[in-house]
Amino acid sequence: MSLLTYDFMIRALLGALFTGLAAPAVGTYLVQRRLALMGDGIGHIAVTGVALGLLTGTSPTVTAVVVAVIGAVVMEAIRTSGRTSGDVALALLFYGGIAGGVLLTGIAGQSAATLNTYLFGSITTISTSDVWVTAVLALVVVVLAVGLSPQLFTVSQDQEFARVAGLNVRLYNLLISVLAAVTVTVAMRTVGLLLVSALMVVPVATSQQVTRGFRATLFGAMGLGTLASLGGVAVSAFVDAQPGATIVLLALAFFVAAYPVGVWLRRRQRLAAPFTEHRDPFPLEDEHTAVPETHAHEHGDACGHPAVPHGDHVDYVHDGHRHAVHGAHYDEH
Repeated sequence: MSLLTYDFMIRALLGALFTGLAAPAVGTYLVQRRLALMGDGIGHIAVTGVALGLLTGTSPTVTAVVVAVIGAVVMEAIRTSGRTSGDVALALLFYGGIAGGVLLTGIAGQSAATLNTYLFGSITTISTSDVWVTAVLALVVVVLAVGLSPQLFTVSQDQEFARVAGLNVRLYNLLISVLAAVTVTVAMRTVGLLLVSALMVVPVATSQQVTRGFRATLFGAMGLGTLASLGGVAVSAFVDAQPGATIVLLALAFFVAAYPVGVWLRRRQRLAAPFTEHRDPFPLEDEHTAVPETHAHEHGDACGHPAVPHGDHVDYVHDGHRHAVHGAHYDEH
């Protein structure tokens, strides 16, 4: 009998689909802002939200969303105030979040096994209501991340330029933090709070290896995240492994496969345009003036001297003048 005939497997695949789309969409902006580990910090403070839900008897997903959003807002406020650097703010979330979660879980009389389902994911036990919550939250994240991509990219890439362009930098930074918090809670049942940052960052890093434009990177990361999530759930079902760990390892395998391709593409791009980074420091006043010269140095792509296009050949700048290959010798301009 096929696994797709089981309701729990269908729910698991749907949860993986929504998570795989949302996590890299937000992760793209976190990578641009050099806050790749922000998902980890929010994930740790979301543990307190889960424990609060267990303590009060309410939905851990709802309380995790609320606490994670509050934590993201506080972290952004600390980071932008200038009194505490971003890495210190992340450390505060790491330690305070996980400690608060463990403490409240014990007070609630819950075992560590209950908390582990949120720390490492338990997508095969996801309920229909969890699927609906995941779908709605993921849809909101994807719509905002894609619909506001010009503004969010500008703010993430160059905040000074964004201010000059009239964008509300503080508001958009806050929006990225809130979207990251929502994404963490979306993914906690899929890959777990401790591994969610990997699904937010690794597909982005993989997409960057084979793409050049930002939108291509964004959509490529979303596609890779979806493929890793669905593939990880399917593989874990057949080999009886933990779905969250399988998803992350599959995403890492994609990166390992894409890295040499990226190296080859970048090398090919440099060879296709070898002269784009060099300005001619010695413009010719007379195109026909040339002094024959011979020397032991052999010019080429790896000689270290700037190359300047000149008609149907290439001149190399060396010793304050330009050398042009002419038969077995060089002409000096």
